[in-house]
Amino acid sequence: MSSELVFVTGASGFLGSHVMLQLLEKGHRVRAAARGAKADHLRSSYATYGDRLEVVKITDIAHDKFPEALAGVDGIIHIASPLPGRADPAEILANDFHRQAAVEGTLNVVVQGEKAGVKRMVVTSSIATVINPNNTFTDQDWNPVTREEALTGGNEMETYSASKTFAEMALWEWADKHPHVEVTTLNPTFFYGPFTPHFPLPAPDFGAISTNLLVYNLLFKDGVPPYHARYIDVRDVAKAHILALNSRSTAEVGRKRIVFSSPHGWPWQKTLDFIAERRPALRERFIAATPEDTAPDVLPMDFKRVEEVLGMKTADFYPIEETMLETFDALIQAEDQWRSAGHPIKTPPSF
Repeated sequence: MSSELVFVTGASGFLGSHVMLQLLEKGHRVRAAARGAKADHLRSSYATYGDRLEVVKITDIAHDKFPEALAGVDGIIHIASPLPGRADPAEILANDFHRQAAVEGTLNVVVQGEKAGVKRMVVTSSIATVINPNNTFTDQDWNPVTREEALTGGNEMETYSASKTFAEMALWEWADKHPHVEVTTLNPTFFYGPFTPHFPLPAPDFGAISTNLLVYNLLFKDGVPPYHARYIDVRDVAKAHILALNSRSTAEVGRKRIVFSSPHGWPWQKTLDFIAERRPALRERFIAATPEDTAPDVLPMDFKRVEEVLGMKTADFYPIEETMLETFDALIQAEDQWRSAGHPIKTPPSF
């Protein structure tokens, strides 16, 4: 078991909670950054791990200075980032390219980390930074979206894509100037899966359930169908982040920008058929609209690259049956909790 100290941002989120759990279960020590009440919840929720977990309160990850929080840290996993619809587009994409929210958050963490002597950093990016008109998905592909398009298009997803793209570009520009630091980005498709026991959902919070919101829409007659069927299990994304901390060096494998999706897939209608078979009581709730997948069920990516850098083989990924069944079960369990607390169950917004 490892006793390395890992600094984690975004630790209270959907993905962050899985990263935290896997790190602690593997014997790592974790120093988690969170704000206010979220920090207090992390301390109480993970109390069974004793002194292997430290929680530091950081109000603004994009601007605060926190050298004490990075002292003695062996690796950084930076997950925190604005989600679609969680902030005003003009705030996410500030007038100065190098001062937009996601860029500032990422650079502030890695710059301070490097000053503290941290030489291994893993940053959560997104498939949104890779999407391009050629529909190719390699580590050389970039989303051509401009700031102007993101601000004027009225599309929250486009704003999010632009913020993630600019943040990752700024990160790699920094990494090229600091070759002594091993940097890895994970660029996953939408991720689904169960919630950890440490993830609080006492009331309906559609932002907190993250990309599981796409699946949740399938349980409402007037829900909005997901964009496409390509996905990755959140537990595989978390595992990849941890493996990336000790992945092969950049000198061996080149820039470690990892496009990441499941090797499994099927159309959304097949997901509904499968859930109807395994959870027949849910059949009457299914979305009225017929999901129309507009892209291949499996992302056409280089899985050999994932194995080369991270050591994850296609056989290591969660099967789609397990991912989908456990996602639906988790959402129903959350609903039961909300009902028992007196909260009405309403159609969620689209992602």
